[in-house]
Order: sequence, then structure tokens, then C-alpha cells
Amino acid sequence: MNFLRLQEFDHPNRDIWIEQASKEINRLCPDVVVCHSLGNTLWFHMCNEEVIEGDVEHLLLVAPPSMQCDIEELASFFPVTAPKNLHAKNALLVVSDNDPYMTMQEAKALQQALEIPMETLHNAGHINADSDYGEWQWMLQYIKRLGQK
Repeated sequence: MNFLRLQEFDHPNRDIWIEQASKEINRLCPDVVVCHSLGNTLWFHMCNEEVIEGDVEHLLLVAPPSMQCDIEELASFFPVTAPKNLHAKNALLVVSDNDPYMTMQEAKALQQALEIPMETLHNAGHINADSDYGEWQWMLQYIKRLGQK
């Protein structure tokens, strides 16, 4: 299992992150990619700019922020549009019905734009440590099942 370590994590820059992430994705050729929060937005930009070589087998888009996010530190990432090609053979959108960064209406619109299935968690916040997510058994089991297919 590999985790990307992107520069300037506390001060993200879209262009730097696209360069670093696409280089690693293309080098590693992973079967499964899990994006969380801003990682989804980064993946969308990489897809829109066609910097990903080939398709991953499975893509999990977890807790994406609004496509019009207005957090000042993230300004270089927004707005973003849903890509026409996710560069994934299979994809799943995982959202929470009380995520402070994306409404359910926005999540449903994103799901429709991406034309992929969506799993909605109840009262899961942003699906992170601040929302009491540490080891996430459902996701771990889901990924293990993907590896067995």
C-alpha cells in the first residue's frame, strides 16, 4: 500500500500537486486508488488535464468537497468540473449526509455528473479523524474484496 506524500501539505498548490501526484500514479500503476477530500479535487484536475496514463481498476472517491469550495488556502483548486473520464474502470462515490464541505444536493449532482454509484453514510461528517473515523472497517473490507476479484 502506498500513500502519496505531497509537498506543502499545509499550503497546497494545484499545479505542484498535479505534477507530483500524476508522476507517482503513472509510476506505480495502482489497481486501487482512494481519494479523500481535496484528493478528489486533485484527481478531477488530473483527469481533466489528461495527465493520468491509462485507467486504474478501482477508484474510491471519499468525502469530496463542494466543486465550488471557497476556502482561501485552497483557492488554486477551485472551481473544478467533474471529469468526463475518471480514468477508472470502476468507481464509487462515498459521502456523508452531514459533511460540512458538501451538501447532499451537491453530492447527488456530482454522482449524476460522474455517472457512478454512491454510498451515503449517516452522520459521518467529513469521514475523517475529526468525525471519529480511525480504522474504517467497512472501507478496509471493501478494498480487500476488490483485491480478490
